[in-house]
Amino acid sequence: MPYFVYKIKPAVSNLVKNLEMLQDFEAYKEAKNFVKDERKKLSDEDKTEYKIIFADNALQAEEKLMEKRDAPILREWEK
Repeated sequence: MPYFVYKIKPAVSNLVKNLEMLQDFEAYKEAKNFVKDERKKLSDEDKTEYKIIFADNALQAEEKLMEKRDAPILREWEK
């Protein structure tokens, strides 16, 4: 299964994300280095995010990125 790299631009609402697949890689290290280089190009006020996702295909990767996830529960010692 490949690693897909997505560029996520700020959208009008939180329900819909503006996804753009940039590239897919067979090795995590290659994907990580690509994302690091892309993040270095961003300016401080740019709200664009880059995400690496492991999936069978691009459709499954986009579905995983679009799903609504609950915020993690903070334990007392994590506050």
